[in-house]
Amino acid sequence: MMDYLAKATAYDGKVRVYAATTTNMVNEVVQRHHVLPTAAAALGRTMIAGTIMGSMLKGEDKVTLKVEGDGPLGPIIVDSDAHGNSRGYLYNPSVHFELNQHGKLDVARAVGTSGSIAVTKNLGMKEQFTGHSPIVSGELGEDFTYYFVTSEQIPSSVGVGVLVDTDNSIKAAGGFILQVMPGTDDATIDRLEKQIGNMPPVSKLIERGDTPEQMIATVTGDDYKVLETMPVQFKCECSKERIGRAIVSLGKEEIQSMIEEDKGAETQCHFCNEVYTFNEVDLEELKQEAE
Repeated sequence: MMDYLAKATAYDGKVRVYAATTTNMVNEVVQRHHVLPTAAAALGRTMIAGTIMGSMLKGEDKVTLKVEGDGPLGPIIVDSDAHGNSRGYLYNPSVHFELNQHGKLDVARAVGTSGSIAVTKNLGMKEQFTGHSPIVSGELGEDFTYYFVTSEQIPSSVGVGVLVDTDNSIKAAGGFILQVMPGTDDATIDRLEKQIGNMPPVSKLIERGDTPEQMIATVTGDDYKVLETMPVQFKCECSKERIGRAIVSLGKEEIQSMIEEDKGAETQCHFCNEVYTFNEVDLEELKQEAE
């Protein structure tokens, strides 16, 4: 099934809800980076949050998430845009532990229970916004919920889930972000809190194959109106031409050094693991551009 995202309002416009299925997206990035299950769950949860946060933007705006805890994973980096495109990587894809006491992948142990989340919004020609919040649990759903409340002052609920199959592929992935608009009455907030408190874990919704609309219905209690749906996918912006421009920016002397000492150049994209090779002829052409 194709990955996609749904945007909705609920309770007469007092609440915004975004939900997405991202199984194919997360599976592609996990396979590209050979990520083991616990690390895959952490990277996948961050990509789900980033994809939904990207969908809140407009035009060519982009958002970058950096989760940096004190666990062995190291930083997790995710880039997303307003068109449903996301990419991501983490510093240590080989982290994996036994299941925790609840029989779940021990994401909190991998991420760490202290550290920070940084969210940078690149708003095109406008100024860049960066918000920060501390990691409160390492489970990531709770951490992004806390980010919205403390950094953006938006009462929110974030649920993200990733199921990893026995062959380390992604069986299912998806999640939601619910946000309460300013001025919402206490009765509506109480009703929402009760609804969210009684719903199954997000991983259960994902496991049973819920669509984004079905997730929204579960979160809101069927009191919602879908405004828009959009496809979401893994997409990296890298290319040989883009890398070539970066090499040109190094200057002709540095490029000449590559030709004489290394007889070429090779670089690998952090986000998609694609390898780009430049032979001596390629570098001579780039050196001419640099001149």
